[in-house]
Amino acid sequence: MISWPVRLALLVAVVVANIVGAGVVLVLSAWVLPNGPLADPATVRLVNLVAFGCYLLVAVLVGAVWGAGRFRMRDHPDLEVQRRREHRRVLYGPLRLTTVQAVLWLLAALLFAGINARWSWRLAISVAETTLVGGIIVCGLSYLLSERILRRSTARVLAAQPPRRRVLPGIVARSLVFWVLGTAVPVIGLLLAAVSALVYGDVPAAQLAVIVLSIGGTALVTGVLVTVGAARAVADPVNAVRRGMRRVERGEFDARVTVYDGTELGQLQSGFNTMVAGLAERERIRDLFGRQVGRDVAERAADAGEVRLGGEVRSVAVLFVDLVGSTALASQRPAEEVVAVLNRFFGVVVETVEEHGGWINKFQGDAALAVFGAPAPAPDPAGSALAAARRLGVRLAVELPDVEAGIGVSAGDAVAGNLGDPRRYEYTVIGDPVNEAARLTELAKSVPGRVLAAGSALAQADGRERGRWTLGEETLLRGRGEPTRLATPDGRDDRAAVRTGTAPEEQG
Repeated sequence: MISWPVRLALLVAVVVANIVGAGVVLVLSAWVLPNGPLADPATVRLVNLVAFGCYLLVAVLVGAVWGAGRFRMRDHPDLEVQRRREHRRVLYGPLRLTTVQAVLWLLAALLFAGINARWSWRLAISVAETTLVGGIIVCGLSYLLSERILRRSTARVLAAQPPRRRVLPGIVARSLVFWVLGTAVPVIGLLLAAVSALVYGDVPAAQLAVIVLSIGGTALVTGVLVTVGAARAVADPVNAVRRGMRRVERGEFDARVTVYDGTELGQLQSGFNTMVAGLAERERIRDLFGRQVGRDVAERAADAGEVRLGGEVRSVAVLFVDLVGSTALASQRPAEEVVAVLNRFFGVVVETVEEHGGWINKFQGDAALAVFGAPAPAPDPAGSALAAARRLGVRLAVELPDVEAGIGVSAGDAVAGNLGDPRRYEYTVIGDPVNEAARLTELAKSVPGRVLAAGSALAQADGRERGRWTLGEETLLRGRGEPTRLATPDGRDDRAAVRTGTAPEEQG
C-alpha cells in the first residue's frame, strides 16, 4: 500500500523534524536560558552536548526502525480484513509516527533531567522543560510533513472507501497543533525565562534581552512557516472543491476532486463528489426525459414544480407526417431493417422540425405529430410549420428516395396542457388543427409532392412564407363539416436548397 519512495520520504521528514527540534533545544539550553550558578559550566555543557548527540543518533535510528515497523503488516487470509488493516495503516500513519516521536522525546526529557540533577535541580528542570518544548516541535512537524507525504496514498484509500465520518483529528485539533507550534512554544520559552528571572533574580538585563530577542526571532520565523502550513492545509482541499464547482457551473458534470483528507475537509471533498454524481444522474435523467417528451416540455415540467392537470387555449400550428405503405414495408422486410428505415425517417423529421422551432409531440407507429407555438410560444407558428413542411417534403425525397410520406399542415386555436392523471400524464395538444392536419396527411399521400396545407394556415402565416405556397380548390375532408381550402408548395428553390444544405428562405 505504501511504496518505498514514500517510506523514504517519511524517514527524511522525521529526521528533518528531529534536527529542527534538536537545534532549538540545543540553542535554548546551552546558550540562552538561564541555568543558575554552576561550579564548572564548561564540564556541564560538554557532558550535555555529548549525551545529547549520542541520544539524538540513537533516537533517530530507533525511531526509524520503530516507525517502519508501525507500517509493516502481516498477511491475513481474509482479504477484507487485510484491506481494512492496510487502510488504517495509511489513514493513521501520521499519528503513528507522531506517537513514536512523542515517546522518544519524553524519554529524552526524563534522561536529561536525571543527568543534570546531580549539578542543579534548577538546571535539571530547565533542561527537561526545554526538551519537552523541542519534542512538541518535532511531533508537530512530523505530523504535518507525514500527512502531506501520505496524501496520495490517502487519496487511493479514500477513493475506494469515501469518508462518511471523520477518521482523523479534525480541523480544530489541527489548528491547535498549528497554534502550539507557532505561538505556544515560543511563548512558553519566554515565560520560563521570565519565571526564572523573577524567582532567582540572577538574570542580568543583557542576558534577558538576548533571551527575548532569540526566542522572539524564533517565534517570528516559525510563526510565518506554521501560518503558511496551516493555510495550505485548509485551503488546498477547499480550492480543489472550488475549482470543481467552477467546472460544474460550466456544465462539466464529470468533475471530481481527489479525496485525500481524513478530517471534515475530506468529508467536504467526498460530499462534493457525491453531489456532482447526483447532478450528473439528474442531468442524464433530464436529458432522457427531454428526448422522450421534448426539451421544452421537460423544462416546463421542471419549472412548474408540482403537477397541474388541465390546459389553455393557444394559437398553434400542427404538422402531421405519415409514411406511405408502412404495412407493406413491415411485411416485406426484416424487422431490423424496418426499424432502421423508421429511425432514419424520424431522424429527418425531428431535425427539420427542430430547425424551424417546432416540437415533436408524439410518435404514433410510423407517424409523427409536430406542434409549433406550444409549449413555448412562437412569433409565427403557422409560417414556421409551413416552412418545415416544405423542407421536410424535399429532404425526404432527396435523402430517403425509397420512402414516401404524406405531410399535412393546419393552424388555429387548440387546447394545450397536461392530460392524464398525476401518476401518469403527458403534455399534448387537442383541437381542430390536429384533426385537420391528420386528414390533410391522408389526402397528401395521393397528390404530387406529398405535401398539403390548409388555407387557414396560409392566412395566419407571414407574407414571405405565404408567397411560397399556391392555393387550390376546396374539398371536404373526412369527418369535417366544412370544406378546407387546399394549398401546395410551389417548390421554388426547395430541392436546390436541400442539396446545398441551406434553408429555402436563404435562397429566396
